[in-house]
Amino acid sequence: MRLQVVDWIIVAVIMLICFGPALFFRKRSGKSTSEFFGSGRAVPWWLAGLSMVATTFSSDTPNLVTDIVRRNGVAGNWVWWAFTLTGVATVFFYARMWRRSEVLTDLEFYEIRYSGKAAGFVRGFRSVYLGFFFNCIIMATVNLAACKIAAVLFGFERWQTLLFVGLLNVVFAAMTGLWGVLVIDMVQFFVKMTAVIAAAYFAVRAVGGMPVLISKLAATPGPGGLNFLSMLPDFKSNWDLAIAIFIMPLAVQWWAVWYPGAEPGGGSYIAQRMLASKSEKDSLGAVLFFNVAHYVLRPWPWILVGLCSLIVFPQLSDIQKAFPHLDPSLIGHDIAYPAMLKFLPVGFIGLMVGGLIAANSSTNLTHLNWGASYLVHDFYRRFINKTATEKHYVLVGRLATIALFFCAGGLVFILDTAKDSFDIILQVGAGTGLLYLVRWYWWRVNAWCEVNAMISSFVFSVLLLVLRKFGLFVPTHYALILTVVVTTITWVLTAFLGPQTDGETLIRFYRKVRPMGPGWRKIRERAGLSEAEAKAAGDSFPLALVGWVSGSLTIWSALFTVGNVLYGRWLYAGLLFAVFIGAGLVLIRVINRLWSGGKAPAKA
Repeated sequence: MRLQVVDWIIVAVIMLICFGPALFFRKRSGKSTSEFFGSGRAVPWWLAGLSMVATTFSSDTPNLVTDIVRRNGVAGNWVWWAFTLTGVATVFFYARMWRRSEVLTDLEFYEIRYSGKAAGFVRGFRSVYLGFFFNCIIMATVNLAACKIAAVLFGFERWQTLLFVGLLNVVFAAMTGLWGVLVIDMVQFFVKMTAVIAAAYFAVRAVGGMPVLISKLAATPGPGGLNFLSMLPDFKSNWDLAIAIFIMPLAVQWWAVWYPGAEPGGGSYIAQRMLASKSEKDSLGAVLFFNVAHYVLRPWPWILVGLCSLIVFPQLSDIQKAFPHLDPSLIGHDIAYPAMLKFLPVGFIGLMVGGLIAANSSTNLTHLNWGASYLVHDFYRRFINKTATEKHYVLVGRLATIALFFCAGGLVFILDTAKDSFDIILQVGAGTGLLYLVRWYWWRVNAWCEVNAMISSFVFSVLLLVLRKFGLFVPTHYALILTVVVTTITWVLTAFLGPQTDGETLIRFYRKVRPMGPGWRKIRERAGLSEAEAKAAGDSFPLALVGWVSGSLTIWSALFTVGNVLYGRWLYAGLLFAVFIGAGLVLIRVINRLWSGGKAPAKA
């Protein structure tokens, strides 16, 4: 596949528009770590929300969705659609509390919520575990996808692609800090959406249009009679698949699993954006906008390309025949997405290449800045050098940014597919999610709960992987349940039997954050607060519950309204649109009440 002169011009213009404005923030980002990692806590909701969406819209995401569609049909996307429940819960139960905490990173939270050496240990350990090891796996996944796309489009080898994206991302992440990342994300979001919609349009046109696509896929079911078009799994003929892709994600996965961008209670770069927001309202609004855009605006263009690929490349061998120059190690279902880009006409190929560069950069820039914030603020500054100047910490942050990309680049040569990484991350984080939800609402949760949850989840996951190597295979969904049960029992027992958090620390945390619900009644009484004073922050558990339910219904009904319109199922589309209108009106009312009520909590 060759780019014409007009394509290269479009790529150059896109890069100039995306990256040029970020350079204006180079000087500002170097003033302090608050500016470099937190944008001075001055980010409006719409910019924070756009940045969250752009970050999760990485170069591996279209490949991942295509892989899912080709293996398990449209219904297979429930493995990530279920995280709607997680994201909307963050909006109504956690976003405002995160902003009230006034920490710079979500790991700093540990030392205002817990006490003793265990609190410092959790903060330090997770700063390296998440900021370095886990973060490198995620960036390696993103860059593996970039390598596959570049191999299809240009015949690049992995090292050539890594050299290009490395120079681009490291320079801008190190120079511009979070402000630069936010501005780049804002522009990239619109470029990427335009590009993927164009890819979907030309893919559908290449197979003869939507009616032809639907009729051909309906006539050629997948393995086990799989209906590729169905938005729900077949509970009658393939119960095991239904458990894996629908029941488990909705019943267990959304609350039990830690996954970047969909953490129970918020965390990682989602927390970073909430903490950088200029107010509680902006924090709440940013996360709400993110979830609507993430689950409603983006999935169908990717899904349509995945469905079209089943007609053009029904077998992986068909992709190999069409692109004989490809390294066999790169061939997988996820390679079908870049393979489908061959149907793009001149000009649109340039738009797509620019959009894919933007997608890769958006995610890499965020993860480089987020990971460096952990390594510098939560490890280096906290445990190694506590008295240096702000400019020194910013310099260390820039050096950490460079080191992170080099380490992530090395992992690219180990991974095979985006789906493999997705499964590994879900498994290792299994069981810890409930702890991250409960720690805000129950005073008994202590630092040792966090330590034991991390250890038990990781050790049990590794044990299952070892057993698999010796021939004892446990299906992924059953392995997930086992890990959740073991991890949950471990941290709950620790909450009752382990060392308790210091009373003064709990009181200070309660006064600062004002968590709602009965789980803090004992601490509220110790603090000498009345019921009226406890509600001064304006939170209401029943109101948050209504917002959570109505928000989730709004997003899902909108998502499936779009799908049924594309399928030409007008009756279903009309019914779902009615649900969308009803749930949306309730959601708007809840948001208005939350934004108009409550006073800022008293300072600790």
